[in-house]
Amino acid sequence: MDNKPIYVTMPSLAPLEEFNEILKGVWDRGILTHNGPLVQQFEKDLCKKLDVPHFVAVTNGTIAIQMAIKALELKGEIITTPFTWIATVSAIMWEGCTPVFCDIDPGTLNIDPSKIEALITDKTVAILPVHVFGNPCDVDAIKAIADKHGLKVIYDAAHAIGSSYKGKSMLAYGDISATSLHATKLLNTAEGGGCITNDSALAEKLKRIRFFGHNDVKDIVEDGFNGKMTEVHAALGIANLKYYDEVLADRKEKYRIYKNLLSKNNSLAFQTHCVGEPNYSYFPVIFDSEKILIKVEEKLNQNNIYPRRYFYPSVNTYTKIIDYKTCPVSEEISRRILCLPLYWKLKINCIEKVVLIINNTIF
Repeated sequence: MDNKPIYVTMPSLAPLEEFNEILKGVWDRGILTHNGPLVQQFEKDLCKKLDVPHFVAVTNGTIAIQMAIKALELKGEIITTPFTWIATVSAIMWEGCTPVFCDIDPGTLNIDPSKIEALITDKTVAILPVHVFGNPCDVDAIKAIADKHGLKVIYDAAHAIGSSYKGKSMLAYGDISATSLHATKLLNTAEGGGCITNDSALAEKLKRIRFFGHNDVKDIVEDGFNGKMTEVHAALGIANLKYYDEVLADRKEKYRIYKNLLSKNNSLAFQTHCVGEPNYSYFPVIFDSEKILIKVEEKLNQNNIYPRRYFYPSVNTYTKIIDYKTCPVSEEISRRILCLPLYWKLKINCIEKVVLIINNTIF
């Protein structure tokens, strides 16, 4: 085995020649943006693959969340999770809303539905949970709470392409789901994202918002901005979509291998999957202490292996941009969780090496 760096993830990429073949049409047409034919094809192909009615492709997952908030015309408090990437909170704040943190379930790592209602006030307008590491949220419990209190539900589904519940893509749940197509995701367009909704009128509104608020005759009818995906990014998405099923199956198999090899290690625990089927796009492990985590991380780094501390620190502790609110479960988990390398081209002997180093460091 060579000594090339092993990172926490690497992009899943179609062969370069297949991508180049699609790009030839872009060069021939001379259309690079403004809802070009490849963007439209990518949206159509992705809807078919995921069996969702409307997919609005945009520049990135953060913009997708902002567009969802804007399309639903939300102003007020949005209940969300502290165990996420900062973009979830940034999008809420950029749209003039206030994030309210609800602590997480220590097993699933998702927002704890049993703690949501206590946070609802007369200012609450929505719930914005995250399918953490592609692990489906308890969508039934969240919907019941939202319906009871007249709230909208936006899912941060950045990790969730390929995850499902009751035979449906996780992207089909909520008023809008916002996903990411960033290079690190199971399906990528290098940079990109999308909004998914079952409401055709809402889908048309999202399309207007992503193009400065223009309607079909170029009148400005919405308060929009530039959220357009380019033809080049869509071309990469089309090329990569051909390998989507293979990548999904590969992640699941490698996840299984990791778990089997680490299952006898009593100094760590795994994320629990209680609802639906995750996409196995990340392999997080939760150590007994931060001290053990740091020791393991240092040893892996010494062997040219680079896991990541997703998500550390807990977002509610970013006091330079938000007021602190205690979320003890999220804060504790964030100190002890480490995502191990997992991606399409990762070799099995690399996984075995990672596990061996972890076990030898702890035992």
